[in-house]
Amino acid sequence: MPSSPSPSSSSIPSHLHSLHTQNLHTLLSRPLSETSGSLGDLGTFLPILVAQTLSSQISLPTTLIFSGLWNILTGALFGIPLPVQPMKAIAAVALLKGLSAGEVAAAGVFVAGCVGVLAATGLLGWFGAWVPVPVVKGIQVGAALSLVVSAGGRVLGELGWGGPSWADSFVWVVVAFLGLMVVNVYPRVPYALVVFGLGLVFALVRTFGKEGEGEERPGFEVWRPYGQVPTGREWRVGIVDAGIGQLPLTTLNSIVAVVHLAADLLPNTPTPSMTAIGFSVAGMNLVGCWFGAMPVCHGSGGLAAQYKFGARSGASIIFLGTCKLIIGLVFGQSLTGVLKKFPTALLGMLVIAAGLELASVGESLNTNRARDVGKSQGLPDDTAQEQMDEGERKRRWSVMLVTIGGILAFKNDAVGFLAGMVCHWSYQIPSLYERHRPTFGRGRIRLSSSSEHESP
Repeated sequence: MPSSPSPSSSSIPSHLHSLHTQNLHTLLSRPLSETSGSLGDLGTFLPILVAQTLSSQISLPTTLIFSGLWNILTGALFGIPLPVQPMKAIAAVALLKGLSAGEVAAAGVFVAGCVGVLAATGLLGWFGAWVPVPVVKGIQVGAALSLVVSAGGRVLGELGWGGPSWADSFVWVVVAFLGLMVVNVYPRVPYALVVFGLGLVFALVRTFGKEGEGEERPGFEVWRPYGQVPTGREWRVGIVDAGIGQLPLTTLNSIVAVVHLAADLLPNTPTPSMTAIGFSVAGMNLVGCWFGAMPVCHGSGGLAAQYKFGARSGASIIFLGTCKLIIGLVFGQSLTGVLKKFPTALLGMLVIAAGLELASVGESLNTNRARDVGKSQGLPDDTAQEQMDEGERKRRWSVMLVTIGGILAFKNDAVGFLAGMVCHWSYQIPSLYERHRPTFGRGRIRLSSSSEHESP
């Protein structure tokens, strides 16, 4: 299990103080990297935020305020750049079927309630330990490639070489890609900060220029909170149409995969337990969804994105959360017009870069960085890696690839998970047969030694 043990009640203050010290030290020693990393997940967050706001399914200021609050708490309590991102399955169904705000809230509360029960009963920890590492890696890589394919499809569908705007075309995709190549050579360049800053300038120019004439422009608009309670029909539609489909995605990608990824990317930082992450997901939605906030979770793609662009501690998302909180409280719904004008070209490249970073974790499957290599035999990591034969390496790769294939082919994490588990179990059949071979004789069950002598 890659998670650190939960601190006892007496050690909680010292644990939080240690995380605070680490966050502060990291921020002061590498402020540009932490700031840049905080923006890494906006390529996924902003498009869904805008789309659901325009469909009147969520409240923009409420989502900014609550997600900002969750960013701050997550950074302070976990000390890692753990993202707060949309529940994508709920968002996709909501936009496709035109769900109401109440139905979206019902779906989010349902998923939160189920995850909370799993965390409280300890089933999340058991499930995380039970799932084989090749399947977890497959879920991570599958999610990564899904991000790349989705972002590429959006860029191809909305852009051309000449538009739709001078600030949003294939030209800027190429520029952003070349910038990403530069970052691979000079990793200290705050890529996400530069790209987001450029996109924000473009969005403001377009909003206050001729393109934005007659459209809503940002201004001071104090947040006015409100509550919403789904009706009986909204509960039924939200749970059946969107909630059930989101549950396996949240469990696998937002809890199991994110804990493993945190341990891989930040081995020197205590990794939150799956139970703690489960309670975090449950708490965020059991509070925010009643006020019109977008259903949110943590995710391995967002963590990889923020790590890719420089985030190494909770300070990065505390900074992001503070910005969201202030913007939501002061500007509110008036920001919709600016967010609509943010260039798809730049957002798309942020998502593609994040996907490529997440996909790279599959490379460690058969190395000593995989948590299960040699652990069952109690061997040192290097020795265990050397003793793994070629057949075992191929079997592990096959399980991971089958998991990835299921996710990409059916666009469903649950299908990929089941396919990977079936592949993993199929490789266990020979060892199971050998283990139970003494109970079989010449194709028939050996009942006893006496019955064997009586057989003709």
